[in-house]
Amino acid sequence: MDANAVTVRRLAPADTPPIDLPAADQKPAEKGTLALRILSALVLAPVAIAAAWFGWPWLPIMTALAAAGLGWEWARLCQAGRLGASGVVLIAAVLTAVGVAAAGQTLPAMILALIGAVVVFVVALRERGSDTRWLALGALWVALPCVLLLWLAREESGGGRVTLLWIFAIVWATDIGAYAVGRQFGGPLLAPNWSPRKTWSGLIGGAGCAALAGWGTARALDVSAVLPLVLVSAGLAIVEQFGDLAESVAKRRFGVKDSSGLIPGHGGLFDRLDGLLAVIPTVAFLTLINGGNVLTWR
Repeated sequence: MDANAVTVRRLAPADTPPIDLPAADQKPAEKGTLALRILSALVLAPVAIAAAWFGWPWLPIMTALAAAGLGWEWARLCQAGRLGASGVVLIAAVLTAVGVAAAGQTLPAMILALIGAVVVFVVALRERGSDTRWLALGALWVALPCVLLLWLAREESGGGRVTLLWIFAIVWATDIGAYAVGRQFGGPLLAPNWSPRKTWSGLIGGAGCAALAGWGTARALDVSAVLPLVLVSAGLAIVEQFGDLAESVAKRRFGVKDSSGLIPGHGGLFDRLDGLLAVIPTVAFLTLINGGNVLTWR
């Protein structure tokens, strides 16, 4: 696909209230979007599950492809739809960090991600029309979760691939629960200045579905202490939704609806993976402070 074939859809400025369309105008579009979302999920989810299950080299390859796509989207987001020199450097930086992490060098990969962010910042300073701080932030936003994903997959204190599948289940359950409950019950907005659609009921619904996913994981793995995993899963649902809100802040900052049009019904990779990018570092942190895999907590 030619990079210029994907257009960045611009919205009104961030402080402009959203326009409410009549219900009759919304329903056909919503049904079509939902069908596309389901179809895209049926295609992408098995790929992620298979990569997590079979591991190397498929997981690093999938991670590298996702990192490159995320870097491309972020660079174009920060540069009004174009890919400048700083965008190319950003993509190279995140791919370098992922490659080093795939070789089992997690700490050097994280250091390279930090250095890459600094280089992106310096290169962006020389370009007109580039948001230097947001570009540098994007390098870390993309690279660090990808590096930590590969570290979690290698984590030997309790089934790395099972941890990844649990993370996927939590994120997907949260998205489904938040979408379904939020649409059904509506109610007060969670953060109206950041996102015009997310509600408190959706947050609760997402956490509830994630807790159920945690319970199912505990039963499937025959984990004796079910409650800790259920509580951690519900807590990660909140982290996931705030990761989603963080991307909403970025999109409002740049006045766009979607990060790109790569995934039908979802928008871009960032629109699909924003919650995952927040959950992965959180799980990695919990693994470090616990001294072992979260799934082994008692």
